[in-house]
Amino acid sequence: MPRRHHPIHNPHPILKLIFLLAGLLLFLLGGIFLWIALTPTPDLSSFENRKVTQSTKIYDRTGTILLYDLDTDSKRNTVALNEISPQIRNATIAIEDSGFYQHGGVSVTGILRSLYTDVIRGSLAQGGSTLTQQVVKNTLLTGEKSVVRKVHEWILAIRLEQLYTKDQILEFYLNETPYGGTYYGVEAASEAFFGKTAKDLDTAEAAYLAALPQAPTYYSPYGNNRAALDTRKNVVLARMKELGYIDQTQYDHAKSEVITFHSQQSSSITAPHFVFYIQQYLENTYGPQVLNSGLKVITTLDAGLQASAEKIVTDYTKNNKAKFNASNASLIAIDPRTGQILVMVGSRDYFDTSIDGNYNDTLALRQPGSSFKPFVYANALSKGLTPNTVTFDLPTQFSTACSPADTRNDTPPCYAPSDYDRRWRGPITLTSALGQSINIPAVKMLYFGGIQDVINLATAAGITTLSTASHYGLSLALGAAEVRLIDLTSAYGTFANEGVHNPATGILSITDGSGNVLEEFTPQPVQVIDPGVTHDISAMLSDNDARQPEFPANSPLYFPGYEVAVKTGTTNDFRDGWTVGYTPSIVVGAWAGNNDNSPMKPEIAGFIIAPMWHAFMQKMITSQPQTYFGEPRPLPDSPRQILLGNYMVDGQAHDLLYFFDRLNTSGPMPDQPANDAQYAHWEYPVRVWQSSGGGG
Repeated sequence: MPRRHHPIHNPHPILKLIFLLAGLLLFLLGGIFLWIALTPTPDLSSFENRKVTQSTKIYDRTGTILLYDLDTDSKRNTVALNEISPQIRNATIAIEDSGFYQHGGVSVTGILRSLYTDVIRGSLAQGGSTLTQQVVKNTLLTGEKSVVRKVHEWILAIRLEQLYTKDQILEFYLNETPYGGTYYGVEAASEAFFGKTAKDLDTAEAAYLAALPQAPTYYSPYGNNRAALDTRKNVVLARMKELGYIDQTQYDHAKSEVITFHSQQSSSITAPHFVFYIQQYLENTYGPQVLNSGLKVITTLDAGLQASAEKIVTDYTKNNKAKFNASNASLIAIDPRTGQILVMVGSRDYFDTSIDGNYNDTLALRQPGSSFKPFVYANALSKGLTPNTVTFDLPTQFSTACSPADTRNDTPPCYAPSDYDRRWRGPITLTSALGQSINIPAVKMLYFGGIQDVINLATAAGITTLSTASHYGLSLALGAAEVRLIDLTSAYGTFANEGVHNPATGILSITDGSGNVLEEFTPQPVQVIDPGVTHDISAMLSDNDARQPEFPANSPLYFPGYEVAVKTGTTNDFRDGWTVGYTPSIVVGAWAGNNDNSPMKPEIAGFIIAPMWHAFMQKMITSQPQTYFGEPRPLPDSPRQILLGNYMVDGQAHDLLYFFDRLNTSGPMPDQPANDAQYAHWEYPVRVWQSSGGGG
């Protein structure tokens, strides 16, 4: 019987592709692991004589004036594990490494998570570390971020577990981990924060300490993020309860317990708010352990100007406390040509606990009031208006849910804002409206130019905290958003720099302990506003005549013989007063108020904060070569006479929506202007004004 021949089946093309890719992957992984194996691994035998911490030093822009040596005030008190409260041990394990007593130095799930973050996403964030890995990272390895370093970390962690018990490794961790500022180890941190030894910590205090190592500077109880620290403390407590370290009663008590941190003290630091701003940047960029690696950080700070600014802030704030109930103030100065921060005064006294002085008010979120208006006007100018364009300051109802005749009703859903003096000025140029900070024209400019377009312009200019148009509505024109002084000042710098934005920075260079340059300042200019528009804004903000009669001719906003553009802002509840101004070579922002958010006396910022701002700006402009803004744009040759200030047509006065289709401002005059939802609301008060004798 003849043999039967079985047909030979070729694999499916997809299977062949899978086998090929799998082979390539195995080859690639083999090459990677061979490369790693041949790369020298740090000697674990050196752990007993592990590396001595190299102090990070932070300098001013000259590189010669030391602002802070992190080792000068560092506190390290080593204690045995049995001298550390079980609560801090449990809290640390709960939040950092719940499988600490089960794994052999590394966590498989942690490795997979780390591989995904580091390799797949390309971030090299080095997440997923066990407590053992963190001990290795803080004692044997450099701050370099690489796959090789990560693998070495895993290998050394496994070896470390073979040489030491779990309790010994936990003791290493608790004695050497940075807890913020200059405090290393739980004993030093306990004494500094709570005035007690580590063995006496209660559950809530232990949870606070365990919350810190992830980002010690960010979560510092002395900084701007105390609310975030409280939230993370509660996360620690929830994990402790979930793992059975505490019961529901203990959890409830610890969560509600009010903990008071001892005041922070230091006598060896210059410009503390700025130093800790830089320290947080280093921590966020390179990880907390890098602060022990001997960095030399050359910052942008001008130490001489900083000293002058601190004295000015202190002197003027004492007067403001007595006259206006404004106990605190902050000031920042930036070079708009580079974005480099020259001065940062976060409060009148960093170490004054009565005013929460350690809170950095240059980084705080607060409503800017009228100091936001230049961005509204800049957007309107970019849509075709001019500084000479006229609009009307008259009682106006902006809500289309309410009658145009209901011009005095500001109860939601109606919206009819007014100025604090309840005066109405009738027809007014945009220059005068901005100079006198009149509210009705500002709201009209916001609507005319588009809320989202204003947000986009302000964001591109440097304000980082704005939300979407629906979040604010027309109240954005009057400063309803929350901004930071550092961002607002940086954004004004975009006006100063002919529409070119340079991001604010505090770093010139960072060098590691071996002399390797980790980072150097590189300009990052971006043209975000038309130069002609910024020339107009600068001309409007430096027009001293336009500020009158809102401000006297010789107000703190005026510098005879110098071109200085400036805008003030005061919130409706008088909790915040702002002054931000600039020349082409310097931009200075100042804030006054109270860190407990209590209101000041009802005065405009021109009286509260402008004198302090003036004193510093005067020092700046008289110490530098005189500079001038670019020329405003030429007046347009346009059939729209409103651009040149003529609002009359055949004996009838009209507001802007008669002359412009705001959705197509470069197009022809609208045939049916009443189609705009706001048209009737803007025209109604103009009719009333004219019928009562306005316009002759």
